Amino acid sequence: MEEGKLELIAKKEIAYNDELYKLIDFLNKNLKNKNIILGISKNKDKAIISVYET
Repeated sequence: MEEGKLELIAKKEIAYNDELYKLIDFLNKNLKNKNIILGISKNKDKAIISVYET
């Protein structure tokens, strides 16, 4: 993997909830030292959670 690039390691689509952004923020703050970053995107009424390795 090239330096500075993110590698997608998992993706999951779930029902959207406004609180999901708080969960993703909490996990990112606590997992950054493990080289894991989470992302969230919204597609209609679904949320797509992505897990990346740095």
